[in-house]
Amino acid sequence: MTDFFDALETRSPAEREATHLAALPAQIAHAQKNTTAFAEILKGVDAASITSRAALAKLPVTRKTELHERQKASRAAGQDVFGGFSSLLRKPGQREMGRIFASPGPIYEPEGKTPDYWRAGRAVFAAGFRAGDLAHNSFSYHMTPGAYLMESGAHAVGCTIFPAGTGQTEQQLQAIAELRPDGYLGTPSFLKILVEKAQEANQSLSIKKGLVGGEAFPPSLRDWFAQQGMAIYQCYATADLGLIAYETSSREGMVLDEGVIVEIVRPGTGDPVPEGEVGEVVVTSLNPAYPLIRFGTGDLSAVLPGQCPTGRTNARIKGWMGRADQTTKIRGMFVHPGQVAEVVKRFPEVSRARLVVSGEMANDQMVLKVETAQASADIQDKIANAMRDVTKLRSEVQLLQVGSLPNDGKVIEDARSYQ
Repeated sequence: MTDFFDALETRSPAEREATHLAALPAQIAHAQKNTTAFAEILKGVDAASITSRAALAKLPVTRKTELHERQKASRAAGQDVFGGFSSLLRKPGQREMGRIFASPGPIYEPEGKTPDYWRAGRAVFAAGFRAGDLAHNSFSYHMTPGAYLMESGAHAVGCTIFPAGTGQTEQQLQAIAELRPDGYLGTPSFLKILVEKAQEANQSLSIKKGLVGGEAFPPSLRDWFAQQGMAIYQCYATADLGLIAYETSSREGMVLDEGVIVEIVRPGTGDPVPEGEVGEVVVTSLNPAYPLIRFGTGDLSAVLPGQCPTGRTNARIKGWMGRADQTTKIRGMFVHPGQVAEVVKRFPEVSRARLVVSGEMANDQMVLKVETAQASADIQDKIANAMRDVTKLRSEVQLLQVGSLPNDGKVIEDARSYQ
């Protein structure tokens, strides 16, 4: 019988949805009142009316590029380093946070003072860690929040942490040999390095479980760790949002965290896709310290039908399936997924579309492949004209039967040869 981090993981889906939707208007009002960014982004929005997913889907998506641009402009003006997105900075010099981090960009992230601020404890627990375990944490403690995210989650479970950080493989192996940690926290690639170096030195490792993140974790590598006697699980988290989803012992996709509302939208838009279709992960955080509303992660995934066999009742996603930002330069001009979506919206008879760019460098060829149940030369010409109108580029249009395009989230496919 599986045990759980808390009772929230096994509440009924209806209760969870009702709780989230009840909290949504207050969170939006809080963001409007206490963050200058969302006061502007959500200007004119009646927070009290956002009580359903349909209403939430009408709000604009804020993507990481916009967060970066607002932060950069704000810093240049000598103002809020967070670009007006955090409620923890009331005014310059008045901070209500434990730490400030810098991710590549740079993008600055605040850490609130609440225990397990990023809610990572749920993922650490699902990976098999328990109170009293010693966890070897190989995430970087330098500038970025990954190590602290994992550490706070491990502390929430009751673990002791060895703050190993990155690099210095020989010293880390010595510490592992002498401290004999129960589990590993860090990237899967560095754990593989540790295992291989230990094998070269004929050193056995005490590590039998682990939680990894920060990069792709293919099934082949998971199986390789299993062959070494290690049960390694993965989580999906970001510095902005904290934990989004986590793997369980069922090894069937990733269960969504209890502190976020997740949507899957068509890349380049804010429009939710049907269940099972691949799209961009958009997250609304219920964290009052950093109340990100419809934050586009730029990651692709899809909802996995059914519930987790472990008894956890939240929805599941398939995990990381690539990047959603497919902006492509064609004949000297940038074409965005949102432009393809704009063309599709003009034609109700079109269900999906994919722009395929082929040819050799400096000889780009564009083919817009569209799924439609009403194929005709007239609609083909109209779509071609719409493409020229929206993108300022000529494109061939190919009509396909509904269901012909792959379900991989691609709106623009760059198939050019760069030889």
